[in-house]
Amino acid sequence: MHRPMKMTDEHEAQKKAIYEKMAPRRRKFVDRIGYDRWNPFAEPKEPIEWRTDGTKRTTQQLVREYLQNHAPEKYSNAYGQGVLEMCLGMVNGDERYIGMYEFSRWYAAELEKHNIDINDYMP
Repeated sequence: MHRPMKMTDEHEAQKKAIYEKMAPRRRKFVDRIGYDRWNPFAEPKEPIEWRTDGTKRTTQQLVREYLQNHAPEKYSNAYGQGVLEMCLGMVNGDERYIGMYEFSRWYAAELEKHNIDINDYMP
């Protein structure tokens, strides 16, 4: 449970003035959380940090770079969606996507051992 904030007399007077000038709907919110626990002087929360990978790139940057430089010249929406999903999963450390990545690496090595080009093998 949150403890009431300790404020100076000046802050307490400002808090009371702010509360009294509030619209009834906003007052209801303050009453629900408790006037003693309400702190109108609280510091704002930090903005959302953009999630990046180990290379300090966002998923949007990674997907764009991959599709521009490594994807087939003409690729389908499904291909692009797959790249985006894989990127999000990898950057977020989702075990499902890590498993798909590790299997893909293993399977590519298996095909290479048998001198099979993935582009010839896939329909």
